[in-house]
Amino acid sequence: MSWINKDTEIYCSFAKEAGDTGCRMMNTAFYFYRLNKIYKSFSVDSIEKAVDSVRTLGIKGFAITMPYKEEVLKYVDTTDAAVSQIGAANTVINEDGRLSAYNTDSYSALAYLDLYDNGKPLYIIGDGGYAKAVKWASKGFDVNQITRDNWDELFDIKDSIVYNCTPLDITDWIHKSNDFINCLVTTQTGIDLATLQASKQFELYTGLDFPL
Repeated sequence: MSWINKDTEIYCSFAKEAGDTGCRMMNTAFYFYRLNKIYKSFSVDSIEKAVDSVRTLGIKGFAITMPYKEEVLKYVDTTDAAVSQIGAANTVINEDGRLSAYNTDSYSALAYLDLYDNGKPLYIIGDGGYAKAVKWASKGFDVNQITRDNWDELFDIKDSIVYNCTPLDITDWIHKSNDFINCLVTTQTGIDLATLQASKQFELYTGLDFPL
């Protein structure tokens, strides 16, 4: 791979507070294939202005994290079927100025939930864009949702699957009888989920298999 030059394709992520996980995964994968691409995360206060910058600068694709996964749909040109059903996206591809939205969170949730017994009740914690993707992926489960309106019920859950879709670390509040899926990338389940969704993102970005 040559050094960054005028032909280097730029990919990025937009969040209220940028993180490093996507940068590490994507840049490592780009390097593995010797692709002339780079990935950078950005903290933004306006997803509308961020999307404008994508169109202006010709950024090839971007990821969206909290709290913009629903709002971003106002500023794209097309959505795939899953995004239309979910009402949220976390990946956008720029094809000659036409922005198409996808949801790879739903892919990772579907793959991960397949490891669990759907005979157990599933409790989804949160009601944001990520929670919507998990709910879409939860077909076949008895789904219950915990939000700020019924938060106290969280402490009574037992012998179930609990899927944390919030930025809060609720580990200490979850009864030990539960199977706990935590989306935070500081946890093993969070790392697994991040890797699964990144693999699908990388495929959308490049058409190649994720090497990690």
